Amino acid sequence: MTFLAADPPTALRRVRDRAVLLNQILVGTGVVLATFLSLATGTVAAVDPLMLGLLLVFVATGMAILVPWESGPVGLVLLLPLIDVGAITLLTLSAPGSGFPLLWLFPAMWIGSSLGTLGVISATVLVTAVYWATIIYSGETFEMSAFVVYPVVVAGLATIASVASWRSTAQRVVLDKQSRELRRAVDRARGQEELVTEVLDAVDFGVVRLTADGEQVVSNEAMARLQLAIDDTDLLQPFASDGLTPLAEADLPLSRARRGEELERALVWFGAPGDAARRALRFNSRRVAGKSAVDDGVILVAQDTTSEELALRAREDLIASVSHELRTPLTSITGYVELVLDDETLSESSRRSLGVVERNAARLLAIVSDLVAASAMSRMGVSITLHPEPIDLTALAASSIESALLPAAERGISIELLADGPIMVNADPHRIRQVIDNLISNAVKYGRVRGRVDVEVRRHDDRITLTVADDGPGIPPGEVPRLFERFFRSALVRQSVTHGSGLGLSISRDIVLAHDGRLTVRTALGEGSEFTMSLPVLPPREES
Repeated sequence: MTFLAADPPTALRRVRDRAVLLNQILVGTGVVLATFLSLATGTVAAVDPLMLGLLLVFVATGMAILVPWESGPVGLVLLLPLIDVGAITLLTLSAPGSGFPLLWLFPAMWIGSSLGTLGVISATVLVTAVYWATIIYSGETFEMSAFVVYPVVVAGLATIASVASWRSTAQRVVLDKQSRELRRAVDRARGQEELVTEVLDAVDFGVVRLTADGEQVVSNEAMARLQLAIDDTDLLQPFASDGLTPLAEADLPLSRARRGEELERALVWFGAPGDAARRALRFNSRRVAGKSAVDDGVILVAQDTTSEELALRAREDLIASVSHELRTPLTSITGYVELVLDDETLSESSRRSLGVVERNAARLLAIVSDLVAASAMSRMGVSITLHPEPIDLTALAASSIESALLPAAERGISIELLADGPIMVNADPHRIRQVIDNLISNAVKYGRVRGRVDVEVRRHDDRITLTVADDGPGIPPGEVPRLFERFFRSALVRQSVTHGSGLGLSISRDIVLAHDGRLTVRTALGEGSEFTMSLPVLPPREES
């Protein structure tokens, strides 16, 4: 019951067999029922046409069952309704007064649905002509219903069948396209899933996906290896980031992620100190929101950082050990040099030589102090201990300037303090003095010979700022983002005779951050540099 073109789509080829069989079964069933009714009512006038008509219907039904219509020519399908028309004609001649002519409607609808508009016209003309011919042959008189109504009924039913077939064909084509698109989408989704799985299995960090209910639904091979490494050691006892504080099961990253917490570089040690199988894992987690912003679970990422953590601890231990071993003899050297320099009988040449010794010893001692401070503020070392108290930032800056006057005078640099008077701030005086000393010292060391350094202290609405500006050569733009990195020294500084460890600005930034402040820089080549320390007016958060 479909419109079959010269080269039908694949979807239509598949349904041709079924359509032919259903149509023929419908015709055959109608013929059998009408025959039984005619025999029961005694309206059969001739048996031979009746038997021949039934034989043709049975042959057509057998052909509908046995012939593979989808592989044959499209026009071959029309053979069956034509056979049915002939069979119904014989049945009508065998019983002129029966209802056999109504059975012509079935092949008419079949032809109309198969050939569209052409089929409707052809079926109407064919069935009407055969119907009129049987009336003339049987000697019946023409009635208005036979002349007008019957052709109209045939045409109407054939048209309805044709429209229904067209709509069914269009729906099948659309469904076939949608099916192909869905199949391609499924294939793409499967390919993307396989790609994601391959990528997750290729990385060296573990990934776990938890649903909103805490159920683990995704885990890559790296996570399985990490978990296996822990399980093989009989579930090593977990410790906090310091490696000493035991963790309860409720405080483990997986338990915290199930509770909805977001982890940021959470470090957990598995195994007691000194255990050869001890491992360090660092965890990060992020919540996953669905399309409607509904909580859709958590992604937990774990990375084995045992080697990195051990290397960092070894570095800190080395720095602490070297610093301790150097500080004591350097302190003794500077102390004894000062005692010798106090001798008034010392010759001028010896005094100059001892001055060189004193300056170099002081420089080494300053480098050692920076290393100790860097070690103390390392994430693997001791946190910064602050003892905040109300201090006059202007007086602290003046004291720092006074200490820097001698080295500034050696380079012909003038230092000027710009302030409106005492400005109080709640901070650790020793730590803030360390920051100011470092900023002024850098301005003196790296500023222009016979230049100037301006130290400005100002109070704003919500911040207190201290700015140290010089008129030196400035810093290349590409190096500005790295100024506060540990051990970083600008290329201009490395090419000069000025020595340094590259730790001063990093330490200063950490101290200012511990006071809830900011340390920023504004510089340009040939225009000098300006470092600004900004502290809150309100008491900062105390850390211990």
